[in-house]
Amino acid sequence: MYTLGINAVFHDSSACLIKDGLLIAAAEDERFTHIKHGKRPIPFSTYELPFHAIDYCLKVADITLKDVDHIAYSFNPHLLVPEDEVNQPLTYIPFYPSLQNKAEKDPWNNLFLSSILNAPAQLVDGYPHHLQKRFRDCTENDWTWHYVEHHTAHAASAYLASPYMDAAVMTIDGRGELATTTYNVGQQNELQRTGQVNLPHSFGLLYERLTTHLGFLHSSDEYKVMALASYGKPTFVKDFREMVKIGSNGQYTIENENLEERFGLARRSDTPFSGHHFNLAHSLQLVLEESVLEITNWLQESTKQDNLCLAGGVALNCVLNGRIRDRGRFKKVWVQPASGDSGTALGAALYIDQREKPKSGKSFVMNHAYWGPEYTDQEIEKFLNWAKVPYKKMLDVAEETAQILCDNKIIGWFQGRMEFGPRALGSRSILASPIDMNMQSRLNEVKAREDFRPVAPVVLEEDAAEWFNEANKSPFMLFIFDVSEDKAAQIPAVKHIDGTARIQTINEEQHPIYYQLLKAFKEKTGVPVLVNTSFNTLGKPIVCSPRDAIECFWTSPFDALVMGSFLIEKDYERKDYSNHSYLQKNEAVD
Repeated sequence: MYTLGINAVFHDSSACLIKDGLLIAAAEDERFTHIKHGKRPIPFSTYELPFHAIDYCLKVADITLKDVDHIAYSFNPHLLVPEDEVNQPLTYIPFYPSLQNKAEKDPWNNLFLSSILNAPAQLVDGYPHHLQKRFRDCTENDWTWHYVEHHTAHAASAYLASPYMDAAVMTIDGRGELATTTYNVGQQNELQRTGQVNLPHSFGLLYERLTTHLGFLHSSDEYKVMALASYGKPTFVKDFREMVKIGSNGQYTIENENLEERFGLARRSDTPFSGHHFNLAHSLQLVLEESVLEITNWLQESTKQDNLCLAGGVALNCVLNGRIRDRGRFKKVWVQPASGDSGTALGAALYIDQREKPKSGKSFVMNHAYWGPEYTDQEIEKFLNWAKVPYKKMLDVAEETAQILCDNKIIGWFQGRMEFGPRALGSRSILASPIDMNMQSRLNEVKAREDFRPVAPVVLEEDAAEWFNEANKSPFMLFIFDVSEDKAAQIPAVKHIDGTARIQTINEEQHPIYYQLLKAFKEKTGVPVLVNTSFNTLGKPIVCSPRDAIECFWTSPFDALVMGSFLIEKDYERKDYSNHSYLQKNEAVD
């Protein structure tokens, strides 16, 4: 049984494919279209389905849309428009009620909902021409369409993919149809909703509003506010505590105040940051942490569960996750690596797969995030020759790459299946040595990023606890840990201003060549840590294909690119490329 999951409503458009309970492919549409987050979360973009991600998933299974049994769409418009009123004129439904005067009429809302209601027909006949092979000869009768509530999809992505049979489940984001936060108990592959908080009260929307106030792009740059927070002081904690009120049974309210009236004029994106901006970010981050911690403690007390599963865009806040882990009552915390809206495609598909074909136990646990496209050495070499790019084929990828990193070079690293979710985890990464204290600023310059942005480390799983306090298995870069005091001087590039690092641990089973590279670097330096940041530049999605990697590499000041078994360096004229290279086959390079 094939179940196709689709997320297309707000942002981070994505698709995944489940076969008999097992995930076989998942990807965000942005990686194929090169449009960050796939699209902006505006009402008239709802019609844009993730055709390229869908096409990729079908290609992995070598099937067409006609072969799919169920399609799970991670939004239920019938919570806003009853099914018996679908063919009637739509009444006003506020798109962002927390940001609008209730008396206003938004002319885009009917278009927003009608695109969702017509998504099955759009899937059949709205695909781009070049995707015809995977979509040919299909009709809406070839599969069963399911609308899955947005927060149910989030919750399923957290619980059904987790290693736990029993867990409390919390989802927390900007908004779904009505809910902004939900509480569930997961047992024996079933989810039971125990409570929820509805619009307009939303931690996600409050964080979005401050993101905009600080001159960033909302529904995109919230992680920058989290990084900025480390530089500030709790000057405005009292203000945010007055806006956020925690009630009983997991309920809370958030006052929809005008931030400019309370905090002064918003920052223009082209103006420098001041202490005022740092303090705003710090204060909201602190109030978010203490508020969500209080709610999770209530959730543990009310459910009596030892395990907690998290999803929703707010669950990508690794500082918050670290506080829940360290100061909360749950013994174990698991966070969906694609916690944002991209992960709802996975959750919707898992939910429908389980409902349509119940299983006695878990058939899938998400131990890694490598579910995207991959390219063989043959495909990579064919492209390099076609593009007339000089290269060298390496005999020992891990050993030779480790030596380049020891020479303090910055490399693009392109290996295996692309990651699903917003974090680069060693398949589409930029790697560097953490030993040079200037490496963080060098990388921010290479990627054209803001200078306050930290860079994250990857560490051998077996060495993690020695280098980061109380570190354990953390493969998805979703928690912070304090850098060990006696090791900090050896890895200054990855220590944030607050003494923490957002680590990724790696073992050989998860990603063999990536693990071997860390081992080779450790043998040469004694340090089992590398800097790992995403293979992209500011405002661009993470690279997907060899073409993407080459374009990013040649338009940015990287030193080298390791793609499969092939090494490309910009100072190739000084290198010996006699070993199976383009230069060997061609006398000159165009």
